[in-house]
Amino acid sequence: MTWADFWALIDTLNGEATQASCRRLAEELGRRSVHDIIGFAELHAEALYRLDQEKFGTLPVADLSDRDGRSFPQSADQFLYTRFAVVAAGQAVWEGVFFDVDKFAPYTSTEYDGEWLLYVPDRAYELATGKQWDRTTRYCFETFSNRDGWPHLRS
Repeated sequence: MTWADFWALIDTLNGEATQASCRRLAEELGRRSVHDIIGFAELHAEALYRLDQEKFGTLPVADLSDRDGRSFPQSADQFLYTRFAVVAAGQAVWEGVFFDVDKFAPYTSTEYDGEWLLYVPDRAYELATGKQWDRTTRYCFETFSNRDGWPHLRS
């Protein structure tokens, strides 16, 4: 699968990773070959991995603060789901955040939650094969896995 194919499939989400839009994407992908599903999963993981950077992960949650007005940091899960939301927003948004961190910040809002996109490759594989897929991809998309993105964590 090419990046162009990947982003074309992501475009079917219409900018948001809702349960319904991700179900449609999984169904579309599930009608393709297992090779395409694996290719999608690889690019899916790589897109998230590339966003796993300190400059994004240390942004506060956009619409939450405590009683004293202090902002809340993103948790590891919040940051993962925020990265999914950025990917779901499409190629232009995804590419744009690398040049302007302020374009990433709105996606930290609790109104954005890209968690449903997490399950698309697994669901597509299950639809295509009737089996569950315990996959590993070249890139790990879990928070803090991109050591180059978190230079102060390198040992």
